[in-house]
Amino acid sequence: MASRNLATSLKRRSRGDPMQAYDALPADLRHWLAGAVLPWSAASVRRAWLKALKAARGDRQAAQAALSGIERRRLERDVARIWGKAHPFLASPDAGGHHGRR
Repeated sequence: MASRNLATSLKRRSRGDPMQAYDALPADLRHWLAGAVLPWSAASVRRAWLKALKAARGDRQAAQAALSGIERRRLERDVARIWGKAHPFLASPDAGGHHGRR
């Protein structure tokens, strides 16, 4: 068992059950998440979803497209930082490798 820092006065954060958090997501968001490239947590994808859904005025497809855009931009940033701007991923027309899946 991993040792804990018993000298701290900070309260331990409860992370809850990750599967329960995933199961609580709306079905269309779980479907989008199943095809996501990045390992989103249920909490972070829920925050992004609610923000995108609000911006899209309830249009769920537009919110999914916004999530795909967030994911694509994060991938572009990481690929450029790690492998350089000449990486084939950045040269692809859809720059995210989704190939029209969503």
